[in-house]
Parts: sequence; structure tokens; C-alpha cells
Amino acid sequence: MPFHEIADLSSAKRINKLLTIVKQEKIVLLEGQLKKEEEADLIEITMEEIGDKFKGIELAVIYPEKSNMDIIKRLRFDIARFLVGNRQGFTIVGPASIVKRVKQNPGSIELLTQDKRRKR
Repeated sequence: MPFHEIADLSSAKRINKLLTIVKQEKIVLLEGQLKKEEEADLIEITMEEIGDKFKGIELAVIYPEKSNMDIIKRLRFDIARFLVGNRQGFTIVGPASIVKRVKQNPGSIELLTQDKRRKR
């Protein structure tokens, strides 16, 4: 999902949009990342809605390491973040019923899913 689809939404509407998609048993790959408060709210709301049909979410964020950048790249990075918002990196949100495991390394994410289709 491109960041511009949620850029103008309030925090509550961003969270609601993500939860609506995840409850349809889809995995969201979001350009950029949510604010820390939004991540906390997403987790809190998810905990309240867990039941027989909705098992919760798996959340992972990958963000470029500024420590690996030289001074010029850091300056560009900070200016870009100031001008366009937090569009660096990406966020993955998926239903816990499909996402079995998320293994996160500094530069990558491994996402292991399970097939929800019933065998006949």
C-alpha cells in the first residue's frame, strides 16, 4: 500500500483501514511506517478484537540504519523525512491466522505463512 493512501488520514482511520484489510485475511505491505503511538494503538485495538474468527496480527517494521550512512546520506535522509514524512522503510501487517512467523534482521524480513485453504 503506498503511503499516500493513508497520509491524509487521522491516526484512528489509518489503524481502522489496516485492520479492515487484515481482517479480510490479507497481508499489508505498507510503504513507510506508522508513528510509534499508532503502532501501540493498533496492537491495543487488535487485542480487544481477538476472538474465534480473528486471531490477532503480526507486525514487523524494517527501517534503514542511519548508522551505516555517511554524513551526506544522513543529511539527505533527515531532510527527506522532514519534507515528506516517515516514508523510509516499510511495515508489514498480517493476520496471525496466516502469518506463522516473522524473522527480522537489520536489513531484511523473512515472512513464513501457512495455507488457509481447506484440503478436500
